[in-house]
Amino acid sequence: MIDNILKSIDNIPAFPATVQKVSALLNTDDYSAVEVANVIKYDQAITANILRMSNSAYFGAHEKIYTIIDAVTFLGQQNLIRAVQTAGVSKFYRKAAKGYVAKASDLWEHSVAVALMSQILSKRVCCRENPVLYTAALMHDVGKVILGEFVHESFQKIMELVSDQGYSFLEAEEKIIGVDHGKLGGKIAAHWNFPKEIEDAIAYHHRPDLLKDSESDVPWLVYLSDESCLMMGLDGGVDGLAHRWVGEGLTRFNLRSKDLEQSFILLAEDLKRAKEMIAIV
Repeated sequence: MIDNILKSIDNIPAFPATVQKVSALLNTDDYSAVEVANVIKYDQAITANILRMSNSAYFGAHEKIYTIIDAVTFLGQQNLIRAVQTAGVSKFYRKAAKGYVAKASDLWEHSVAVALMSQILSKRVCCRENPVLYTAALMHDVGKVILGEFVHESFQKIMELVSDQGYSFLEAEEKIIGVDHGKLGGKIAAHWNFPKEIEDAIAYHHRPDLLKDSESDVPWLVYLSDESCLMMGLDGGVDGLAHRWVGEGLTRFNLRSKDLEQSFILLAEDLKRAKEMIAIV
């Protein structure tokens, strides 16, 4: 089974070149809006989704935006990174991870919510947004897209370990299938040549405590964002809550439960405005 799963990674479509090129261009503050627009316009799906999002309540446009150059100018650096990444990543969530969720849109909604929460926490902890964190949070459950079929076939065995022997769903995945969805997601990120920071955050988004030698806060912020969304009922699947290390995460960032609760309110407001981002799947 594990051989078949790992072979599936080779069949995953390449990560959109448009997203990679635009992210590279936006890496500096003196980027050219025209150059960015010229890259985006050759990808029809991403173009359509960016125009759709640019006109949404989330980004707050007061006038109708009709062209990519107008969208690039209007959105600005941070919002453009967010829009391009969201538009580009969405294609991988159109297949339902049937072992986890009933509809592909359920997993996508959870993923967008975690990405938005990651920026809320980043602003609270680091006083700024973090595009690397946004990418990692948006992609944290990508392993489920492949593993869902195998989880579906072995669901009864997995649940027996969870209910009868006290395994977490993650531990049961690894016991029965040979790999959990986090580690598989990390392998997908490596296949796409993502930075190690993103690969680790995806691979260990349920167990950031295992990254003893890492100085990056990204895995912990993805973990806290994921658990926050699960606590709010923005569920990513049947694997449910795994918040054994929430206390450690809060301590790491000198956060209180009250801070997390305030972030819940901000996320609820963000999600109301982010309907177009969720609806692109």
